[in-house]
Amino acid sequence: MNHTWTYNLSFDAPADPVEPRAGLSRNGHTIVAVFLGFILFFGFLNNLIVLILFCKFKTLRNPVNMLLLNISISDMLVCISGTTLSFASNIHGKWIGGEHGCRWYGFVNSCFGIVSLISLAVLSYERYSTLTLCNKRSADYRKALLAVGGSWIYSLVWTVPPLIGWSSYGIEGAGTSCSVRWSSESAESTSYIICLFIFCLVIPVMVMMYCYGRLLYAVKQVGKIHKNTARKREYHVLFMVITTVICYLVCWIPYGVIALLATFGKPGVVTPVASIIPSILAKSSTVCNPIIYILMNKQVRYVILKLYFPQGTSGLL
Repeated sequence: MNHTWTYNLSFDAPADPVEPRAGLSRNGHTIVAVFLGFILFFGFLNNLIVLILFCKFKTLRNPVNMLLLNISISDMLVCISGTTLSFASNIHGKWIGGEHGCRWYGFVNSCFGIVSLISLAVLSYERYSTLTLCNKRSADYRKALLAVGGSWIYSLVWTVPPLIGWSSYGIEGAGTSCSVRWSSESAESTSYIICLFIFCLVIPVMVMMYCYGRLLYAVKQVGKIHKNTARKREYHVLFMVITTVICYLVCWIPYGVIALLATFGKPGVVTPVASIIPSILAKSSTVCNPIIYILMNKQVRYVILKLYFPQGTSGLL
């Protein structure tokens, strides 16, 4: 175990050609640290604002917003427990968390990322089931709470195994962050990576594609039919959720492609420089999501105005 860890921290080690052999320059680490500092500050601040608004205003506590809040909480936890370590490591030009810190970093970032993706898949199904029913249903908070709890349990099912022997977490990219050991050649590790991609990327994305494909078809079919105010509000929420999903996939798909190349591509095909850009892009989703909620969610915009201009918000919602 100790021998393996010492090797993983050294990109110059010749024992395994799959591992990167050179990290970033001092200037490269500084540039990455600047981007991560931006993501850390605004990711934490934006999601904290969303969390405060949900706690302060009861009108925001509906089933859809509970799932969005779940994503904000997981994003904020990524900033606190993951991005901080990567930011500090890039300032020092090397990983500073040690072996246990690397396992923690890899685990929490994987766990919170999967929570967000599963929450988006559940949101997709919620929009699909709501908008394809003829009769309006009352808000089901119990199902929303079960979905929130289920997203965390499902994520733990797939992120705990590397901690107990099915694959493992280790240094990745430029040597200042950790994740699943994508480049491991063992059959055990490869089997885990295949399962992880199928159950934590392919299936959730397919669920979202199916739900939104059916929804967009339904919207087209009834496009000429007059919609009441409540129905228009539901469609507005739909487009907000679709925007959130697209943003999430744009941020995370490049990282997934790089991970697949590291796992199944030729040894050394993924360089540290090539891997760091998708990694930063993936982390940037923690900044984007709350901005989408604020810009596209009328309820959130209303309570922000109410917070700062309490006398001038009547009739705006």
